[in-house]
Amino acid sequence: MDLSVPVRVKPGASRARVGGRHDGPHGPALVVAVNAPPVDGRATESARKALAGALGVRPASVTLTLGAASRDKLFLISDAPAALAETVAVLRDGSA
Repeated sequence: MDLSVPVRVKPGASRARVGGRHDGPHGPALVVAVNAPPVDGRATESARKALAGALGVRPASVTLTLGAASRDKLFLISDAPAALAETVAVLRDGSA
């Protein structure tokens, strides 16, 4: 099963973390704070890797589908386990 995950990227953060909620244009989004600056796609790439790490999937299975030049992004997790949607909900909302 493939899973779309709306993400709000906060580049240039002092501390990298995955968690929190932002109501963005793609629906309730998971907040991903990264140390990388928003230059040449570095923040997007850092967010992709951080998202993969937080969800316990290979970085290669996480693909950006929308929002390359925006803080509001949509990532696609390929071949996601069924329980992954619940993991995203817990990280985003604090509970399933």
